[in-house]
Amino acid sequence: MQTIPVEIGVILPSVATQRTQKLDIGAASRHAEEVGLDGVWHGDHLSIGVPVLDCTIALAVAAAATERVRIGTSVYVPALRPLAWAAKQVASLQHVSGGRLILGVGSGGGPGQWAAAGLPFGERGARTDAALRVLPELLAGKRVALPDMPEPIEIELAPSVPVPPVLVGNHSAPARRRAAELGDGWFPSLIPPAQVAAGLAEITELAAQYQRPAPTVTIGATGVLGTGSDLPTRAEIAAGISQNYGKSIEETLPIPITGSIEQAAERVAAYRDAGAHRLVIGIAGGDWRRQCELLAQVRSTLS
Repeated sequence: MQTIPVEIGVILPSVATQRTQKLDIGAASRHAEEVGLDGVWHGDHLSIGVPVLDCTIALAVAAAATERVRIGTSVYVPALRPLAWAAKQVASLQHVSGGRLILGVGSGGGPGQWAAAGLPFGERGARTDAALRVLPELLAGKRVALPDMPEPIEIELAPSVPVPPVLVGNHSAPARRRAAELGDGWFPSLIPPAQVAAGLAEITELAAQYQRPAPTVTIGATGVLGTGSDLPTRAEIAAGISQNYGKSIEETLPIPITGSIEQAAERVAAYRDAGAHRLVIGIAGGDWRRQCELLAQVRSTLS
């Protein structure tokens, strides 16, 4: 069987990490590119209780600071915005990055984030479906009937751009259906390889019913490489996932990617063998620059 290539991208450092390690978004993006990683990614959060940069502004800085790496949203929530505004942001990012954008899309965030946007939490699914259907046409400059608009309208955005690959985030049943029907890829996070393989099999079957090709698979992961008293252990990272996502420690303990280069490469290879061709890794501790260098070595080992 032919082995598929595997890409490794990295979540850009948080505001707290930027401050403590004196590392801004531009410098972090350049470093990830220079050491050989494939992409830099940023989440999209309106209100989560800690300072966080706007996703599109952070990625615009990353695009300006780099030449090669992909620029990814992990994940963008278009349903929190008027769709015309969301399309303008996406088109602008695709334009300033020279076509390097990968658009991870989700319906995420808890009720507090939706309340901060002045939107009903219960409408997140329907609004996400509408966004996934309308965004490609808006980006192409077509006349579109926007939700709640009686007549189609034509909106002049940033320059019309090629539609970026759209990855549908989450591991839920609605997300798997969206990936099969409306996405180019599936982007679940913090699940083990066995669940990746099972989910991909289901999505491939669903996509066939929609007469669409099977989506690609990108995995959201977390971990820290190497050893040292200043680094969190696998158990500590797993406990944090357990607390934040309401999962048992037995479920979360296999998820963090930790240990040596060889051990991390084995973990990444397990996701690759389950059908993933890209991992996007959030660094769970230690020196952010050094962790990027170690991840690049993992990538070289797998190449």
